[in-house]
This record gives sequence, C-alpha cells and structure tokens, in this order.
Amino acid sequence: MSADVRSPVPAEAGAALEARYGTPWQLPLPAWNDTLAALLAHRSVRAYADRPLPAGTLETLIAAAQSAASSSNLQTWSVVAVEDPDRKARLSALAANQSHIRKAPLFLVWLADLARLEAAAHRTSAPTGGLPYLETLLVGIIDAALAAQNAAVALESLGLSSVYIGAIRNHPEQVAAELGLPPRVLPVFGMCVGYADESEPAQVKPRLPQSVVLHRERYDAQVDQPGIAAYDRVMSAFQTTQGLEAAGWTRRSLERWRSPEALHGRDRLREALNALGFELR
Repeated sequence: MSADVRSPVPAEAGAALEARYGTPWQLPLPAWNDTLAALLAHRSVRAYADRPLPAGTLETLIAAAQSAASSSNLQTWSVVAVEDPDRKARLSALAANQSHIRKAPLFLVWLADLARLEAAAHRTSAPTGGLPYLETLLVGIIDAALAAQNAAVALESLGLSSVYIGAIRNHPEQVAAELGLPPRVLPVFGMCVGYADESEPAQVKPRLPQSVVLHRERYDAQVDQPGIAAYDRVMSAFQTTQGLEAAGWTRRSLERWRSPEALHGRDRLREALNALGFELR
C-alpha cells in the first residue's frame, strides 16, 4: 500500500476551495498546481468587453475540444462558430433574448452530430440499424459536452471567459434552420466566449458540499438532508451578495421543474427530436 503523503492546504488553495464551497476547507490535499487553481476558479461570465479575440483563438479551442475523450472514437459531435452580429442576434432571440449572446465576440453552438457517420454509411452501403436508438444520441450528447468542457478549460487558460447557454434548446428546430443543420444533428447548448468585462465582475458560485454528491461504494440518500440544508444557507448568503432574493438552492432549483411551462419550450423536446430526424427507439 502506498504511503499517504499529503501536504497541508496552501493559502491559495484554501481560498479557492472556500470560494467553491462557501465554507472553510479542512482537509489536506495531495498537491496544488495551476490546473487545479484554474478549474476551481471557473465562473460563468455574462458581461463581455468590446474586444476582439486574437487570431487563431477559435482553432486553438477546437484543437483542445478534439483532445477530449470520445466514445469508441466515434467523434459524434460538431460545433458551429457564430461571429456575425445579425446571426447572433437571431440566436439570442431564440434563446430567451440573452444579451450576452449578442455581445460576446464568439458564440459556439455545440452539436450532437449523427449525420456525419450516417453519410459515411450511405457512401459505403453500410447498415445503420443502431442509428435510431436513444443510446446513439446519448453518445453524441456526451461527446459534445466533453469537447465543450475541454474548450472551456482551454479558453480560461488563455485569459478568456465563457458561459453555457442551455436555452439554445428552447427552439431547437428554429436554431437548426438558422444554422443549416442537416437531419440527425441536435443543437445541445451554446457557449459565449470573450474577454470578461471587468466593470461587471462575476463571482465563483458555491457548489453543493461533497457530502451530498460524493458516495463511497454505494449510493446513500441519507446524507443529503443535512448537507442540502447547510448549502441552502450558503447559497442564500451568496444570493444576497449578488443582489438577488435569498431563495437558497432548493427552492430556486425546484422552481425550474414546477410545471412544463417552466421548461421554457423544452417540454416539447421529444417532438423536436422527431422533427430533427431522431426516431429514438
């Protein structure tokens, strides 16, 4: 058995972990480095400076994205890079009119893309009996998410910021038409990319305590209640500092599921998937 060699928490690490959880960090760490510091400092940025991206930025981000894991190397994802102001404005209108989509110099729409392999099958007269199953779409969605998160880490290492836009699924058929997507390509989420507007700084948002999300050997639902109660207090305090109602996490989260209407159009996602060519057996 290897020795348990762990160092006391450096001051920088303690501050980063305290910001991430909203409570003091008491445990030792095996090590601390720039990668951990960058990951723990992640925050969603919705205010962007009027500053263009350096040449080669997009291509660098895609190289990082393509370095993510891909199920069986199928690479069932694509991305559309949008820089045209008019197209960004139209996409913003389809995604709850979020102004940061218009203001960010680059807007990426990440796609689960089954069309590429389907086209290859047609060219080679190969069977595609597994294409219409839910598992195949899940592979594409997971591939897209892994690729996008790699890009997010890469862009932050370059001094850029981002925010994911789930509302791109509010009107998936219209987004598909705007981007010229072929059948069996699904817009999974968007991502604004740019330099943060320092006059409107974003803060690290505390996450659920590890006692709630970390299960050892078997799932234990009994640990949830005290951890969530503590987290509600942490989030209420954070919301107050952001000028928001101190609703905590539980009430704020459950509001998102209170009714089909609260899904903002995504309640008809199954219908949209059918329209986009996904049969989902």
